[in-house]
Amino acid sequence: MFENTKAKLHEMVDEIGDNHISTSAKTPLRSDAFEKSDEEKIRSIEKNVAEILHTLGMDLTDDSLKGTPLRVAKMYVKEIFSGLHPQTRPKLSTFDNNYKYGEMLVEKNITLYSTCEHHLLPIVGRAHVAYISKGKVIGLSKMNRIVDYFAKRPQVQERLNMQVVQALQEALGTDDVACVIDAKHLCVNSRGIHDITSSTVTAEYGGLFKKEEYKREFLSYIQLDTDYE
Repeated sequence: MFENTKAKLHEMVDEIGDNHISTSAKTPLRSDAFEKSDEEKIRSIEKNVAEILHTLGMDLTDDSLKGTPLRVAKMYVKEIFSGLHPQTRPKLSTFDNNYKYGEMLVEKNITLYSTCEHHLLPIVGRAHVAYISKGKVIGLSKMNRIVDYFAKRPQVQERLNMQVVQALQEALGTDDVACVIDAKHLCVNSRGIHDITSSTVTAEYGGLFKKEEYKREFLSYIQLDTDYE
C-alpha cells in the first residue's frame, strides 16, 4: 500500500511539473526564508551542488569543475534568484502627472529572464506593460526593474504577470494596468516534448484594460514595428 501511495504521489508531482501548473498566486516562501544570511545560503547550496555532481559521477578535483558548486551557489543567491529577497525589490517612486497625460503608456519588449520553478530551467522572452494614469506616473525604467525583480525567482509565467500588475497597481494607485508576456520555456524546448519553436503567451488585465477597446489598443501597440537598429 505504501509503495502504491508513493507511486501515485510521484505521478501527481510529475503531472504538475510537466503541465506547468501553478498552485499559488504568490511565490511559495516559508516563514523562515530569510533567517539565513546570503553567505550562509551560499555555503549550504555549494555543498548540495557538490553532492549532486558527485552523485552524477563527476570528478570535482578537475580544474574545470572544482569551482562549479561555488559558482552555482553564488549565481542562485546573488543573481537568478535574487528577486526572492524583499531587500532587492526596486523602489517604485511615482510623480504627479502634472502634464495631464491621459492616454495609455506602454513599455514594450522588456527583456525577460526567469527560471521555471518546476524544473529550474530558463524562461526567456519579452514582457509588455501598460498603464493609464489616475494622477500618478512612474519612471519608465521602473517598469523594467519590477519585471526583472519578480522574474528573478523560481517562477511560473502566469504568476509573474499577476505580480507585475499588482505591484504597479499599488504604486500608481490605479487598477488600470496590464501585462502581456511572450516567452520560451526551456523545460518545453530542451526536455520533455523537445519543441524548440513554441512559446507561451500569458496576460493579466486590470481595470479599463478588461474592456475590449482598451485591450485591443494595448495589443496593437505591442505589434508596432519599433526595431530601430
